[in-house]
Amino acid sequence: MKSIDGQPSWRIASRDVEAYVTVNGGHLAPVTFDRRGMKIRPYSIAPWGRDRSAPRSLPMIIRALRGDFFCMPFGGNEQPFGKERFPVHGETANAKWKLQSQSCLGGVSDLRLTLRTKIRTGQVQKLIRLIDGHNAVYCRHKITEASGPMNFGHHAMLKFPDEAGSGVVSTSPFVFGQVYLGAFEKPEEGGYSALKRAAEFTSLEAVPGLDGSAVDVTRYPARRGFEELLMVINDPKVPLAWTAATFPKERYAWFALKDPAVLRGTILWVSNGGRHYAPWSGRHINVMGLEDVTGHFHDGIAASAAPDNSLRRRGYPTSVQLSPDFATVVNYVMAIAKIPVGFDRVERIEPSDDGKSVTLISRTGKRATAPINVDFVRNADH
Repeated sequence: MKSIDGQPSWRIASRDVEAYVTVNGGHLAPVTFDRRGMKIRPYSIAPWGRDRSAPRSLPMIIRALRGDFFCMPFGGNEQPFGKERFPVHGETANAKWKLQSQSCLGGVSDLRLTLRTKIRTGQVQKLIRLIDGHNAVYCRHKITEASGPMNFGHHAMLKFPDEAGSGVVSTSPFVFGQVYLGAFEKPEEGGYSALKRAAEFTSLEAVPGLDGSAVDVTRYPARRGFEELLMVINDPKVPLAWTAATFPKERYAWFALKDPAVLRGTILWVSNGGRHYAPWSGRHINVMGLEDVTGHFHDGIAASAAPDNSLRRRGYPTSVQLSPDFATVVNYVMAIAKIPVGFDRVERIEPSDDGKSVTLISRTGKRATAPINVDFVRNADH
């Protein structure tokens, strides 16, 4: 264990990947893919991580903010749910995790952590797995002993190179897309947004803006000085859903794989200096959260569990029912693939017949293959 950007963190490494997980909140970053070659570090770490002047009153999630973390319940949780009052993104993103075990056997490195939740009594087990020969991080969260409705998700945040349009974002097919319904940022509080509130869209390349234009949110960085939040609901008929960010100049693509029956949507949090209040102070720039969730946008448990929220009325589930009689398992894989010249954006991701790799196919027809244990996405064992 060592301190990384102000947070005590466990280290886990394979032949190809090195990763750190914070004790506080279980945030995954920094992560170095291809650590003996290109040394690709795609995740963001908040610039105030080492700022000793940051007030202790800041929620732990903000103090530790980095990489990817598991949220339960996902969202701001400003409204209590019955007698439950959760912090932003839940205890899983704020509380201290405990080390259960760490092992390296047969080219597989495992870090296992546990968290006993108090607000909603239960236990969450976190597995971070690295496999020699795979430029991938395998994540599993197993929820037991808890009951009642719950929304949850992953909160991966990428730091894009400081050049307009340096990265291109894409997702697997979706059946519905919408900009956040409420005021995501308020100018009177020092926050600014440029997309049209509650606007629906069918393509991330044409999202309605406040000025009436069609905004291409796939090419990023863009719109310095603004914060945005929008959500897509994945096509449930797709057996393997994904999100991706392609970096043609850097010659790699980051991607995440999930089961759309477990994590039903993807939230895009576009953070480019649009928050001028502390600790953000306009310095959280060129970051995009590609956040795979089941929930009602980032509104938290009260809205997500409500039977008549805007997504449920359209037939899209926004919570799951936890039960002490069975475990709820959330599997997730984040990885990188090196791409050839001319690979512009991920258009499709196809698993191999034997489930041991995936092939990323670009809009231009270029291909890149990455070793991945595809079965991990659906397998609840181990």
